[in-house]
Amino acid sequence: MQRRIPVALLLLGPALLAQPQERVDLNVIHKIKTAELGGGGGFGGGGGGSASKVMDTMYNLTDRYGPRLTNSPQFRAAGDWAVGQLKEWGLSNVHLEKWATGGGRGGAIPIWQVTGYSGAMVEPTYMSIIGVPVAWTGGTNGVVTGEAVLASIQTQADMDKFHGKLKGKIVLNAPNASGTAGPLDLPFPTSPLARRYTDTELTELVPEILPTGGGGGRGGRGGRGGRGGANANMTPEELQAFQAKLRSFFKDEGVLLTLQATARGESGTLFGGGAQNRMDTGNLPQVSITAEHYNRIARLLEHNVPVKLQFDIKTQFDTAITDSFNVVAEIPGTTKPNELVMVGGHFDSWHYGTGATDNGAGSAVAMEVMRILKSLNLKMDRTVRMALWGGEEEGLLGSAAYVKEHFADPATMKTTAEHDGFAGYFNLDNGTGKIRGIYLQGNEMVRPIFEQWFAAMKDLTNGVITIRNTGGTDHQSFDRVGLPGFQFIQDPMDYDTRTHHSNMDVYDRIQPGDMEQMAIIEAAFVYNAATRPEKLPRKELPAPTPAGGRGGRAGRGGN
Repeated sequence: MQRRIPVALLLLGPALLAQPQERVDLNVIHKIKTAELGGGGGFGGGGGGSASKVMDTMYNLTDRYGPRLTNSPQFRAAGDWAVGQLKEWGLSNVHLEKWATGGGRGGAIPIWQVTGYSGAMVEPTYMSIIGVPVAWTGGTNGVVTGEAVLASIQTQADMDKFHGKLKGKIVLNAPNASGTAGPLDLPFPTSPLARRYTDTELTELVPEILPTGGGGGRGGRGGRGGRGGANANMTPEELQAFQAKLRSFFKDEGVLLTLQATARGESGTLFGGGAQNRMDTGNLPQVSITAEHYNRIARLLEHNVPVKLQFDIKTQFDTAITDSFNVVAEIPGTTKPNELVMVGGHFDSWHYGTGATDNGAGSAVAMEVMRILKSLNLKMDRTVRMALWGGEEEGLLGSAAYVKEHFADPATMKTTAEHDGFAGYFNLDNGTGKIRGIYLQGNEMVRPIFEQWFAAMKDLTNGVITIRNTGGTDHQSFDRVGLPGFQFIQDPMDYDTRTHHSNMDVYDRIQPGDMEQMAIIEAAFVYNAATRPEKLPRKELPAPTPAGGRGGRAGRGGN
């Protein structure tokens, strides 16, 4: 789509509109493609030639060491594996950089993992229940059996209604669309779960002049449906306070455990998050189950058929160790080693699947970028540093801690020398879909630069560029202190419909061809940023902002 140039600019003459030419090394682009796709890559003096390792990395991050809930034993084992692999590839300064987890909603992050789960309806007949315990909730201390009760409690009046009636019970407390207890409404699915952006959808991202956060910023994540019932209009703070009160109510009433489900969780897929009070080892057991199993139990209860459920949940819960880490590795720069280009994505995941699309994919691609650039022995002026972040799902915690330590504290906006030498950060955290473009995050100055970079890779993508902001991931930590940080536009695939924070976020949902395409494009962007004469232009330094908060991701914790 042709962009309209304001008449006022046209009157100023062609000199003002002339775009500086980027020096894009097409031979290097070809080497990167060959190193990733095979076919004799690394010719022309390069040291490459190996085909892609990105799916091997995916296997290790998911099947072998996943899931990677922040600070869980699997998270730590995956970090140790990543350090070993990066060292084997010859990267420099490879280490786990620690940070304290005391910030964000829910406080510090303890060691927690599920070590055993079984759940079933045992009366009026047997049905194995597809479910996963919610993060940072307790175990059952052996097998427990109890009657199921529907209790959508959303007000103090609801608590009064159920007072004294829930001892020894297993509570189904997911409100349906009307905000009442009962089966969830499951519309018949008529649309495919997975899709790619159409040309029209990509074009619609472009025309805005002023940045907004709307319109497919993360493939439609916002369309999850709001809360129904009496608490639908609560502020996040009011809702958090009510949920804390509800947790205490269930414990005081002697509830055995609670079951949750969402209408999105159908066809065996379930979605979940974590308890708000992560450090409370006395949290009641809570299980996220698939909607069809939830609804069968709910319908039986609506028809006054008694239902008995049985669960055996084992969890490891250790609050003694709460420090987390980011995985860091570098390729030192040659002529400007104190200037820095960064690439990354979040390393942590939820525990419902194995953390494949969210965000093993982004981590694997970032590692592959470093492998490609190192294997080709490319000489880059600036240092290239990879960082894989912990604590993203709890509120961008790892990247925020890193930015505060190395570049600037958003609360004071006092910058460091590293801030001055920072050239750019590139992030992937939208699943397995291939790159279709990039969000400028309101930084119009980089548009002509990225246009020319994408033009050198027209065989891989048209490279749609939008001024829009996109939220919910780690580039925001950089943008928040005035540093150029960018998230690529990716095809939605089945990210929002099936894999995001679900038990189906597994290796099998990863598309190898898309991963290879992403690795090539991100490697090219990193190389270009590390070798262009000037650092990428940046927006003005923002005003100081209060401590806490999650930027554009506020309120998503525990969903």
